[in-house]
Amino acid sequence: MDDVQHFAGPPDWLWYILFYFFLAGLSGGSYVLATLLRLRNAPGDEPMARIGYYIAFPPMLIAPVLLALDLGQPLRFWHMLVNTTPGGFGLNFKYWSPMSIGSWALVVFGGITTVSFAAALVRDGKLRLPLVAWLDGRAFNVVGSLFALFIAGYTGVLLSVSNQPVWSDTWALGGLFLASGLAGSAALMLLLARYRPEARPSAPMLSISERLYSLLELALIAAFAVTLIAAGTQDIVFGLPWSLLWVVVLAGLLPGLYGLATERLSAGGAAALRYSVVLPLLVLAGVLALRAAIIFSVQL
Repeated sequence: MDDVQHFAGPPDWLWYILFYFFLAGLSGGSYVLATLLRLRNAPGDEPMARIGYYIAFPPMLIAPVLLALDLGQPLRFWHMLVNTTPGGFGLNFKYWSPMSIGSWALVVFGGITTVSFAAALVRDGKLRLPLVAWLDGRAFNVVGSLFALFIAGYTGVLLSVSNQPVWSDTWALGGLFLASGLAGSAALMLLLARYRPEARPSAPMLSISERLYSLLELALIAAFAVTLIAAGTQDIVFGLPWSLLWVVVLAGLLPGLYGLATERLSAGGAAALRYSVVLPLLVLAGVLALRAAIIFSVQL
């Protein structure tokens, strides 16, 4: 097949965007997993869900700052939200622009994570705002999860709608970033559950989730590679030095894939991820390495 033609220059993104993509995936993934646990409502699920809501909040403070810094003129970030042209003043929402949709989704999801974070503090007896806990009901969490799914996968979709080689040569990036974010979020929640004993009854089920998301991520990496081979751009992202990052990505999948091979979907047994500090960190390193390989390989 002939190579796809590309007409855009590289965006020259710096590390700000890498960590923006990384944090957005963890925030969205943690919120979704927390909501699923709250809906399941088995013993230990509520304490584990609160861990997820705690995780989802801080990235939504940091991510907009990173995005604004990458613009080069961070103080003008608000122009993406508010129209200041001489002809009028109002909200600057462009439904046809992925960047505009993403900016507004980030603002809305930031508000959602703030409410759920405050409600988790109320339920843990750290804050007295009963109205917030009332607002943070299951219906609110489900709506929040829709935005969370968008935030976790949107970064990959944003790359796909560009005209950059690799990014525009595949349909798999949105799903790949979403699966990676969910796997990383499950690993991070399991890591933090070590310090919250009442959440540990939910650890086996969360381990199963991490295994399944790792398998889905591996399948989407395979689809990503096949589509790039068809477009003739596979060497850009899988050649040296980026292949070293892909080794880290695959290493981050090993805990989940090993658990799937040995324990399958059993919630029993001694799943190593539940008791290790190193293995969740390895999963998170793979999440970061995946985004670094895909973002920066295109810019050289």
